[in-house]
Amino acid sequence: MSTMPLPAAPSPSRGARLLKMPLVRLLLGIIAVVLPVALTMALTQQLLDKSLRQLWPQLLAAALCVAAYVLYVRKVERRQATELSRVGAGRELAFGILLGSAIFLLAVGAIAAAGAFHVEGYAPWTVMIKPFAEIVLVALFEEILFRAIFFRIIENWLGSTIALALSGLVFAVTHLPNDNSTLLAFVITALAGVMFCAAYMVTRRLWLAVGIHFIWNFMGEAVFSLPVSGHAAKGMLQGRLSGPEWLSGGAYGIEGSVLTLAIIGATALWLLVVAARRGQFLAPASRRRVAP
Repeated sequence: MSTMPLPAAPSPSRGARLLKMPLVRLLLGIIAVVLPVALTMALTQQLLDKSLRQLWPQLLAAALCVAAYVLYVRKVERRQATELSRVGAGRELAFGILLGSAIFLLAVGAIAAAGAFHVEGYAPWTVMIKPFAEIVLVALFEEILFRAIFFRIIENWLGSTIALALSGLVFAVTHLPNDNSTLLAFVITALAGVMFCAAYMVTRRLWLAVGIHFIWNFMGEAVFSLPVSGHAAKGMLQGRLSGPEWLSGGAYGIEGSVLTLAIIGATALWLLVVAARRGQFLAPASRRRVAP
């Protein structure tokens, strides 16, 4: 009795093979999330008076950024964007806000104890409303761009260790053009990038990292009126940094202080340990014998 050979499975098309390449996915993902944000902000600034573009353009850009990423994942990676899953999102976002508040207040408190931070006045609490939308946009956009796209794709390809190093480096390099940047600020920004990646690794969702990122910027800019990565701020408490730049952070903000280096470094290490205990470190794809 003879058996008929099974038909060979059709080989994937050239386009399908191309879309599986990590660098191609990286490029497409970056374009997908950068384009709607850039177009939204450019068009609203060109077409609308300043009085008509308060709050909503940034929130619209944030929503479009999320939607564009979800669409990219569905069309290019052919899966659901589980890293933006609503299951547990509220809990993880709230914990991120609590953790981010704690490490920010610890950093400011340490700098104040060293005599390098003082509150010189107050403003109405309503001044915190104006920067809110921009801070939401920055937190969502940067976490999607640097963690959901850059880190995740590199991690699936080259493994967690290399991805952590590259992601932290790229995150710091993109902040180099900011005003008053220093070598110490570069190192701290890179370490902050590692901390955000570790927060993503702990849950494999973005909400913990988004919470930390959002509240750190909000506390600095809207509450304490401190420069955030070199950007000047005006918030409710009129805070002033003084003393040696390595201690206070100077015009770059507390992200340039050696005390912040220690606090962010400790937080990043703790999150990495938690991720490791949960088995969230990935080996390179070649060793896992799966397609990146």
